[in-house]
Amino acid sequence: MNITDLNTLVSWSKNHKENNLFGRYLTYADIEPLLKNLSKKFSKKIIGHSYKGIPIHKITIGSGKIKILLWSQMHGNESTGTKALFDLLKWLDDDGNLMVNEILKTCTLVFVPMLNPDGAAVYTRVNAQNIDLNRDAVTVKAPESKILQAVLKDVNPKYCFNLHDQRTIFNVGDYPATISFLAPSEEESREVTEGRKITMSVINAIFSSLAQVIPGQIGRYTDEFYPTATGDNFQKAGYYTILIEAGHYQDDYNREEVRRFNFISLVAGISFIASEKDNSNYEAYFEIPNNEKSFLDIIYKNIELVEENRLVDVGVLFKETLEDKKIIFRPTIEIVGDLSDYSANTIINKKGEKYKTKLSLSKLFDN
Repeated sequence: MNITDLNTLVSWSKNHKENNLFGRYLTYADIEPLLKNLSKKFSKKIIGHSYKGIPIHKITIGSGKIKILLWSQMHGNESTGTKALFDLLKWLDDDGNLMVNEILKTCTLVFVPMLNPDGAAVYTRVNAQNIDLNRDAVTVKAPESKILQAVLKDVNPKYCFNLHDQRTIFNVGDYPATISFLAPSEEESREVTEGRKITMSVINAIFSSLAQVIPGQIGRYTDEFYPTATGDNFQKAGYYTILIEAGHYQDDYNREEVRRFNFISLVAGISFIASEKDNSNYEAYFEIPNNEKSFLDIIYKNIELVEENRLVDVGVLFKETLEDKKIIFRPTIEIVGDLSDYSANTIINKKGEKYKTKLSLSKLFDN
């Protein structure tokens, strides 16, 4: 993507997102009116129902030979990708956008914007049967998994975008891993197959654009092979599957900034696919830094533990809980010790404060 197109996209993402969607708690009731109000450019169809009977939709746009399948919220408490998809749908509805027109001539885009509406309603990873849909690609027990598999078979896409959220704890150096990518492995040896090379090339194209917007905050998710995972099995079956993990951005607990970067990633990836450029540039994928797990929501520094006669740091992660249809971020102690190798959204120096034991550290949250 050239710099002019990128700047235009960044500006659009700041000013034209789908304002009817906001925050972390996103349910079918939030997206239902948006689905009903989609323009005639889009083909809409209910392709099945969740375990509790909530409709699951497929949205199609474009007439091109390259088919791309995108789905989000297979984990009910991971909603950033859903917001980004609806931003993308809004962007695609612009007849005057030359980039949009070129994409829709070259590609057919198929969306499943909320695969797990039951989990979304109660803000859980799993569906109403307590099944993790992202670990149900082999047994295919859940109705939602059956729906995704049926869409895959019906559409037969060349590319897939599998959208997720990752926790605050993931980082790249001193910064949170705001967006992370993965070209899933096809078996335990993690061999770089021809299919993975193509997937890596798409990710490289996304990375080269996104790095101009959030440099130093883009990671590469572990490519450990999960035998029952959706992305791994789709990749193994020959569908080039790009995994996008939306993470943390400074003070952005509603992930409204992160949705923009997710949206930009999707457009950059789809634009590269539509251009049908040489996709042999896979080696740069391994230059994207690995995700680490040393970022926290809060670090309290230099606390004196009287009973142990030592200074410690206290690392805190927020636990997300659904209360009265709102997400509450409750602080929980993750680690106590020397956290000089950790970074955090907020660092508070507590030098001079004394606590009798580790158990009494919870009083930090009373301040």
